Amino acid sequence: MTEIRSLYPRLVVDGGDAALDFYAAALGAEITDRYTAGGRIVHAMVQVGPVRFAVKDEGDGDPAPTDGGPPVIIALEVDDADAVAERMLAAGARVVFPIDDHDYGDRGGRLADPFGHHWMIAARRADLTPDEIQARLDATTR
Repeated sequence: MTEIRSLYPRLVVDGGDAALDFYAAALGAEITDRYTAGGRIVHAMVQVGPVRFAVKDEGDGDPAPTDGGPPVIIALEVDDADAVAERMLAAGARVVFPIDDHDYGDRGGRLADPFGHHWMIAARRADLTPDEIQARLDATTR
């Protein structure tokens, strides 16, 4: 059986910096990771006590809920993204973004379950520093 390493909600918003400011003021959130591409937040990990969640600006096929997108994307970190995707597809999920290798060190993609929830499935393939991840993102948006 595939090992699940973590699960956290991923909030797609219109105005990532304003959302991060709100979560800091309202919840005492700390931003532990923040990556941008083309001036937009593509991933910011937020820590509130023992709880963590991610925030990203809308775009790259992710509309904010105010524009008809899903209110939350569930990020599922596993040891084998392909195996989890195959099991989910066999059980009735559909592909939103196919499983593929990404410059930021993950192999992953996105599936929608039969109930409309989006699952971002990812397996870490390379241990990169935050600076290396940002440099790779910057190189792909030039």
